[in-house]
Amino acid sequence: MDLYRAHSTLFGDVGDVYDGTLEHARAVIIPAPLEYSVCYGTGTAQGPAAILAASTQMDLYDEETDTVPAEHGISTLAMLDFDGLTHAEALERVQQAVAQVVAHGQLPMTLGGEHSLTAPCVRAVQAAHDAPLGVVQFDAHADLRDDYEGSPLSHACAMRRVLEIPHVALLEVGIRSISEGEIAELKAGTIAAKILWAHHLATGKADFAAALAELPERVYITIDVDGFDPGIMPATGTPDPGGLGWYGVMGMLRLIAATKQVVGCDIVELAPIPGLHAPDFLVAKLAYRLLGAIFQGRNGPHA
Repeated sequence: MDLYRAHSTLFGDVGDVYDGTLEHARAVIIPAPLEYSVCYGTGTAQGPAAILAASTQMDLYDEETDTVPAEHGISTLAMLDFDGLTHAEALERVQQAVAQVVAHGQLPMTLGGEHSLTAPCVRAVQAAHDAPLGVVQFDAHADLRDDYEGSPLSHACAMRRVLEIPHVALLEVGIRSISEGEIAELKAGTIAAKILWAHHLATGKADFAAALAELPERVYITIDVDGFDPGIMPATGTPDPGGLGWYGVMGMLRLIAATKQVVGCDIVELAPIPGLHAPDFLVAKLAYRLLGAIFQGRNGPHA
C-alpha cells in the first residue's frame, strides 16, 4: 500500500516559506488517529486533526533559535485510515507509513493517536539500521506492562513492546505513575529501563544530561502529552498531577538534538477538549519547535 502521499492540509500552513513538496521535505508529518485501547478518558482519534488545525495558527519564527524551521521543509502525509482494521492491522499500517518516509531519507514525525503506535514507529526506524538506538520517552506513566486488560498491544504496554525490539535502550523521563508489577520486574532485571522520576526532576535530584549521555548516538523521541503537568495539558486521557513544564521539556529536547542523531519521533495521547484550544496549540508548537531543534542539531536527518 502506498501511504507516501501529500495531504491537503499541511502542518504549520508553511506555504509562505516552503512549497510543501513531499519529495524535498526534510521532515514528514504522519497523522495517525489511532484509538483502540484507551482505558480512561477517550478522544485520541481526534488528536491529529486538532494538532494540524492548531498548527495553521502558529508563527513560524522561533525566537529561541532565531530561525524559521519551516524553511528546511516540512510536509504532511494524508491522515492514516484505520477504518475496519484490527488493532494489530492498524499498527502495521503505521509501521508501513513510517518505513516509507525513512526509505526516502526523511525524518518521520508521527502524530497520534494513542501511545501503542510507538513500537511500530521504532521498528520501522530500526529495520533500516542494524545499530544501537536510544529511545527517550517523556511520559507520566512507565507503560512497561506486558499486557493490560487482556491485550499486549495496549497503550499501557507501549514501552514494553519497544524494549522487545533489538538493540534498543530506554530512558523514561517525568514518570510519576507505575504499577507494583512494573516495579517488581525492573528490580528483578526482567526489563531494563532508566527512569528519571518527575519528583526527582522537580527537586534537582535527577541528571538528564548524564542519563542522555549513556544512550547510543542514534535516538528516537516519544512524547506522551500527559508527561506535561495537567495545568497546561488537561486534554489527555489520564492527566496526572506533578508533571513537566514547557521550558523544561524544550530544554531537554534541544539537548537531545544538539548531542544525538534524532532518527524519528512521535507525539501521542492528545484528546482534544471541545472549545479549549490551548492544549491543541501546545502540541502543535511542541512538534514544530522539536523539528526546529532537530534541524539545528549537529546530526539532522540528512547528516
